[in-house]
Amino acid sequence: MSTHRAPIIDTLTGSFLVSTPRMPDPRFEEQVILVCAHNNEGAMGVAVNKPNPAFSLSEILNGAHLPIPEKKLPPVYVGGPVELESAFILYQSDYQTDYRLEISPTISLSRESRVLEDIAQGRGPEKFLFLLGYTGWGPGQLEQELVSDGWLTVPASDHIIFDTPDEFKWKAAAMQFGIDISTFGDYIGYA
Repeated sequence: MSTHRAPIIDTLTGSFLVSTPRMPDPRFEEQVILVCAHNNEGAMGVAVNKPNPAFSLSEILNGAHLPIPEKKLPPVYVGGPVELESAFILYQSDYQTDYRLEISPTISLSRESRVLEDIAQGRGPEKFLFLLGYTGWGPGQLEQELVSDGWLTVPASDHIIFDTPDEFKWKAAAMQFGIDISTFGDYIGYA
């Protein structure tokens, strides 16, 4: 008697999804998504290269009645089209908090308000992104999108997330593996 098990998928947690020029959804054009969770129930990630000029972190801190630190603050990012009113903080894990999702040994994600309070007080993570919204996929949905050439999957890089200017992240994420993403797919099928 054999037992049937659901297929185990390799997790993409901690990887970048880099949209290719073949991406059919214009909302994800030139996006770099950090996959924060991926399992048989679906996937969740945040875009790390799309700042939203309509918001500033200073305004958000002010609205929460928190002090504004002296140091330059990063922009507010659009993490994705789902729950745009939900705030997330993606940060290097040298800072610790109780409620976090460990994405890799060096990167965590949290929705805990204490992280924002610590940032305002100057004792939060040194490197972080403040994001509104996220990107989500149902069971099997991301895997189907990967088959259609909409995404290139590469290992994530802390340097690209936190130290590379936003306008260069899309090309830099692919170029770290020698791939010119702007021409990716131009020659597929013409062997």
